[in-house]
Amino acid sequence: MFGYYISLALRSLRGTPILSALMVAAIAVGVGASMTTLTLNYMMSRNALADKDDVLYALQLDSWDPHEARNNPSEMPWQITYKDATSLLRSDIPTHQVAMHRWGGPVNRDDSEMRPYTAEARVTSRDFFTLFDVPFTYGGTWSSEADNNPVYQIVLSQETNEKLFNGENSVGRTVNFNGTPFRVVGVIEHWQPSPKVHDLNNGDFLESAEVFIPFGLHRSLEIYPWGNTNGWLTEDIDSYEGYLGSEYVWVQYWVQLDSKEQLERYRDYLTGFIREQKQQGRFPRPLKFGLSKPSEWLVLNEVVDDDARMLNWLSLSFLLVCLVNAVALLLAKFLRKAPEAGVRRALGASRKAVFSQHLVESGCIGLAGGLAGILLTMAGLTLIRHLAMGYMDRVASMDWLMMLSAIGLAILSSLLAGLYPAWRISRTNPSIYLKTQ
Repeated sequence: MFGYYISLALRSLRGTPILSALMVAAIAVGVGASMTTLTLNYMMSRNALADKDDVLYALQLDSWDPHEARNNPSEMPWQITYKDATSLLRSDIPTHQVAMHRWGGPVNRDDSEMRPYTAEARVTSRDFFTLFDVPFTYGGTWSSEADNNPVYQIVLSQETNEKLFNGENSVGRTVNFNGTPFRVVGVIEHWQPSPKVHDLNNGDFLESAEVFIPFGLHRSLEIYPWGNTNGWLTEDIDSYEGYLGSEYVWVQYWVQLDSKEQLERYRDYLTGFIREQKQQGRFPRPLKFGLSKPSEWLVLNEVVDDDARMLNWLSLSFLLVCLVNAVALLLAKFLRKAPEAGVRRALGASRKAVFSQHLVESGCIGLAGGLAGILLTMAGLTLIRHLAMGYMDRVASMDWLMMLSAIGLAILSSLLAGLYPAWRISRTNPSIYLKTQ
C-alpha cells in the first residue's frame, strides 16, 4: 500500500509542477538556512578527544592576582608558568603528562635548493604523541631525557615531510629549524583535529603544528612562545632565565589519569604542591586548581558561544516561517483534489487511507526539499569558507551525518506541515462530489 501511495504522490506532483516546485523550494530554503548554522555549530563543537574524554584533563592553577580573579568563565589562567610546568613534570602519578606551547621559525635542508619557509612548531614533552593518540608513519618520539635536557631531535608532520623529503622515510636525516640542525626521529600521519582541543589558546580551528621539538630546549635556544603570554605581576626581567622564572603564564598542561584512584592521588598532589608554593610567597589567591575533561574544556573556552547558539534558534525560526508557507501551499493543492478524494471515499476508501495518501505526498515533497536543501547548505558553507579566508575550512563542511540530518529534518518538517491539509482532505464529504461528477 505504501508503494501505491508513493506512485499516487509522484503522479500528483507531476500534475501540478509549479505548485509542487514552490513547496519544494519553501522546504529547501528553510532547511538550507537552518542546516548551514546547525552544521557549523555541530562541526565547531565536536570533541576530537571524545575517545579519551574520561581520562584526559587540562590543568589550570590559580596563580593570579590576589585582588582580582582571571577574567574568564573558570576564573583561572588558561595556562601555567614555565617553572610550575617543569616542577609538575617530575610527578610520577599521571600515566602521561604534557607541557607544551606554540612556537615557529624557518625550516629548510642544507642539501636542497628549496628556499626556507616559516613552519608552525609545538615545543612539547615526549608524551604528547601518546596522550593525544598521534599516529606515526615513520619512527617515533624522542627519549625522555629530552624533556629536561637539550636534545636536538625533531618530529615532522606528514605535510612537512612531503615538502622537505617528498614523503620518503626521513628518520635519521637532518633539517635546519630556526638556524639549528635537528635530527629527524619521527614523522606523524596527517593529524588535524578540529577544533584543536589540545590548544584552544591559539586559534580553535587553525592547522596543527608542522614540526615538534623537545621541551628541554628552552635554555639552549632561548625559546619565547608564539601565542598568548599573560601576567598580573609587574616584574623586572632582564634575562632569559628571569623570564623562565617569572609569573608569566604561557605553558599548556595536560595529564592522563586512567582511574578514579589516580585522579584523587593527583588532586592531593596538586593541593600539596600549591601549599608548598604558598609557603614560598606564591599563589596568593585561595587554593584552587582545575582539571577539565576535553568536553568540559570546549565549554569553558566557549568554542561555541551564545551568539552561535542564538543564530541556531533564528535559523530554526526561519524554517518555521517556511513551513507556514508550505502549509498554505499544501492546503491549496490538496483542496484542489477534493473531488478526487470524494470519489475515492465513495468507492470505499477510509478517511485513514485518504489521510495517509496525502501525508505520504507531503513526505515526498519533504524528501525533494531535503535534497535541494543539502545543495543550498553546501553553497552556504562554501560562502562561509570564502568569507572566513581559510579560518573555517575544516569546520564549514558537511559530513554524511549532517546530510542525513538535513533529509530527516526536511521530511519531518513536511510531515508536520502536511498534517492539517491531509486531515482536511480526509474529512471530505463524498456525497457532495458524487452529485457533480
